[in-house]
Amino acid sequence: MQGSFSRRVAGPRGISFGFGGPPPPDVIAILVVLFVTYSMQYFESTAIIPLLLLLTPAVVRGFLWQLATYPFVGFGAQGLWFLLWLLMIFWFGRDVFWRLGRKRFWTTLLVAAVGSALVAVAAQLATDALGGPVSAQPFVIMQGQYTLMTMLVAAFATVYGDATILLFFVLPVKARWFLPLEILFAFMAFLTSKDVAGFAGLCAAVLITYLLLVSGGIGGTFRRFRRRIERFLLERRLARLRRGRDFDVIEGKRDRWVN
Repeated sequence: MQGSFSRRVAGPRGISFGFGGPPPPDVIAILVVLFVTYSMQYFESTAIIPLLLLLTPAVVRGFLWQLATYPFVGFGAQGLWFLLWLLMIFWFGRDVFWRLGRKRFWTTLLVAAVGSALVAVAAQLATDALGGPVSAQPFVIMQGQYTLMTMLVAAFATVYGDATILLFFVLPVKARWFLPLEILFAFMAFLTSKDVAGFAGLCAAVLITYLLLVSGGIGGTFRRFRRRIERFLLERRLARLRRGRDFDVIEGKRDRWVN
């Protein structure tokens, strides 16, 4: 959701502005880690640490921890915008955490993060092999808080679909519509960066988060999809059998009439 800003308002399920109630310690810990790693890049002695934790092409050379660590590294140029990112992560993370609980919250973030990174790496390898558009910084639009925010907003849109969000603090939008909107925001970021891998990773983050939280999770979604396919194929087969049986009966009557 790079480049977009939104704020929640009270919705049909009682969503607050994010300041009511005790802040989840897990979300506070995430904010602290993001701020510390963001600050490290400006000190020569510690700049190497966030570089090792961000997602880079080195992941295919054995830096496998980057598949899980990159969303929790503060990323971007110096400025007050980063503080606004932290505030939005607190808003969305707070409500998502209390809705999902600690175990499901972390499972969703980690599975979606690793899955998105794998998709992004595969997209980068395919782009290199096919000679597609080259980005000066692969994965740049999905680094750090960009993917984390994407996952949290996708989670919020899934579990609080009827809540209202003020897009750009102005336009009221139902939370569920942020699922396709996040894809649009990712595409706009791709247009300026030519980061195919990052775009694929952000799209995967939205899809995986949704599938993890929709009724039945990923397994339940695929089971329902399989049952629909099986029912469709069965209906087509029965339709062919009915057409074949009707044709035989008509031909049989016609033959008897001619005789």
